[in-house]
Amino acid sequence: MKYKRLTKEQQEALHQEFSNFLASQAIDKKEWDEIKLHKPQVAEQELDVFSDLIWEGVLKSAQFLEHFSKNHIFLFHCQELQLRSIILKSLDANVDFLNKNGLQWLSDNIFTDNVEIIVGKKEYDQDRNESIFKLINEGAILSDGQLYNQVNGIVNS
Repeated sequence: MKYKRLTKEQQEALHQEFSNFLASQAIDKKEWDEIKLHKPQVAEQELDVFSDLIWEGVLKSAQFLEHFSKNHIFLFHCQELQLRSIILKSLDANVDFLNKNGLQWLSDNIFTDNVEIIVGKKEYDQDRNESIFKLINEGAILSDGQLYNQVNGIVNS
């Protein structure tokens, strides 16, 4: 398995896609039920293959990631050959970006000496999708890029 198996909730949400996946392998519901019952290792393999296919599609289309921690916000733009990053760091230890007040504080203080902004870029160490998956496993979430673009606009003005 290249990535990780989808959770039960994710699999349930992708029920139709999984049905289509099985149909593409000429496996109908009756046969799938038989496989699960009598060949659980084969069922596990099918779930792994399906999970990898879903992850590949998600990662291939990923453009922006965000990762919030107490005093840092990491914003990533996942380009084809490199990862661009903007790191926002609160120099005030009392600020917590994990709550609404912390984000309001950032909005009020982004142009002050209380916020450090670091901009960077890096070529992928490995396959693009694997690099993005690693960031997701470390806590990053997919985003629409709105925050990245806002901060990037501020930094470049």
